[in-house]
Amino acid sequence: MDTKTYQTDVAVVGGGIAGIVTTLSLLDQQKKVLIIDRDEPDKFGGLAKESFGGIFFVDSKHQRKLGIHDNVDLAKKDWFSFAEFGENDDLPKQWAQDYIENCTEHVYHYLLNKGIKFFPVVHWVERGLYQPGNSVPRFHMVWGTGYELARVMIHHLKNHPNSNLLNIEFRHKVTDITSAGGKVIGVCGIIEKEEQPFEVKAEKVVLAAGGISGNIDFLKQNWYNPWGKPPEKILNGSHQYADATIHKAAQKQNGKLTHLDRLWMYAAGVHHPSPNKTNHGLSIVPPKSALWVDYSGKRFGPMPLVSAYDTRYLVEQVCKSGYSYSWQIMNWKIAKKELAISGSEFNDAIRDKKILPFLLNILFGNKKLVRNLTTNCVDFVTANSIEELADKMNALNGNDKVDVDALKASIRQYDATIDRGRKYFNDEQLRRIAHLRQYRGDRVRTCKFQKIDDPKTYPLIAVREFVLSRKSLGGLQTNLNCQVMSETDHEPIPNLYAVGETAGFGGGGIHGLRSLEGTFLGTCIYTAQKAANHISGKQ
Repeated sequence: MDTKTYQTDVAVVGGGIAGIVTTLSLLDQQKKVLIIDRDEPDKFGGLAKESFGGIFFVDSKHQRKLGIHDNVDLAKKDWFSFAEFGENDDLPKQWAQDYIENCTEHVYHYLLNKGIKFFPVVHWVERGLYQPGNSVPRFHMVWGTGYELARVMIHHLKNHPNSNLLNIEFRHKVTDITSAGGKVIGVCGIIEKEEQPFEVKAEKVVLAAGGISGNIDFLKQNWYNPWGKPPEKILNGSHQYADATIHKAAQKQNGKLTHLDRLWMYAAGVHHPSPNKTNHGLSIVPPKSALWVDYSGKRFGPMPLVSAYDTRYLVEQVCKSGYSYSWQIMNWKIAKKELAISGSEFNDAIRDKKILPFLLNILFGNKKLVRNLTTNCVDFVTANSIEELADKMNALNGNDKVDVDALKASIRQYDATIDRGRKYFNDEQLRRIAHLRQYRGDRVRTCKFQKIDDPKTYPLIAVREFVLSRKSLGGLQTNLNCQVMSETDHEPIPNLYAVGETAGFGGGGIHGLRSLEGTFLGTCIYTAQKAANHISGKQ
């Protein structure tokens, strides 16, 4: 079959939010752009389309309206603390400082000008546990979730005054980057449905094809060694085409890959009730009032696992248990008020911008979601006693690993502490719940010291949770112009750029070991703008 050929000024590999913003900015400069995307047209927008849509900003109008005092110096201190950068992480450090200093001007106001609206309450996530995290709330959630963000940006793309300079080709898998005379001159690959080869000739190539976390085998090969052996089963919460194909292609051109063992994963993954890929997982937003126990029913400790402080720590503790899964134990009342699924799919009231259903969920709990999951998700079991719950947990796994006595002891010790009253709360989880409830954004979504084994709140619910892949924090090393750096001479590879997750969100590792959350979408947009500006000669 003949090779299909294309000619363009700039080839953008990947149709996620980083690729879309890169293209918008290039069209502003009257560049001819070809977006090459592997997915179907209705999936245009990538993983951003499925996300919650939270973005990290510093000293925004939304923060100031809430009386939140934030500044660049404080944000830098928090970011560098959480990142725990290595001694030689010069480019990641430079990228982190650059984003912190410019994210509000160049991302927040940019999105507002595009018509994006943010939820009025700024969320406070990743506050830090043993490493200080966000000192103040910075997680600005798009009203409409990531789905709305993608929809609005795609609308601007299709209606751009220079849209005649744009071509988008779907179902095109890029397998290689082509070069001549030491310079990148394009890409090539296969149109998968027709099995027809294609070739793109371009003055510049921008890699915007996501990370590695959709390739679980490759992820395990690059596992973080201090965590020991990777879990046997890891659910896939990433994009199915975030499979390292582009990284390997860039490596053939001597592109430098760094920090591939820096993975942003979640500890509370469950099987998707309607999967569309192998081991398709959903990320539960772990209820703070639930008890987190290991494979045997014993509560994690001495430091109990509680979300909103250090996601990486949660994953580390589950991995160190020696089993692929853990359990969260709660009851109907806790689940109704606190249980949530991260992303746009199961948050239809926010995604569809329906304020009344959203407020009703906040006030009276999301019964619809809990019923859906307890009925349709294989990882949920319900019971009317601890003994029955333990039996069903064991039946689900096909073994007798859950020790009913250990489970009883974990629940009754916690409940007894609540019964003694707030003055005697000698339990770290209860102290953290008290801390969380001081901020109004958390108070409305967190129970007021709710016991687990309370017959008035039955049924009891156990959720089997697996480690879930999401983002890769490492990637192609880039300078502050988003040019891919060479492995050998540490100079930019002519005509080759990387943005978003492909570049480890900037510099091959802008987040270090941890993300303050909301930083993924923000750095996708910011790196995209930077790459387009350099290609266009715009400062």
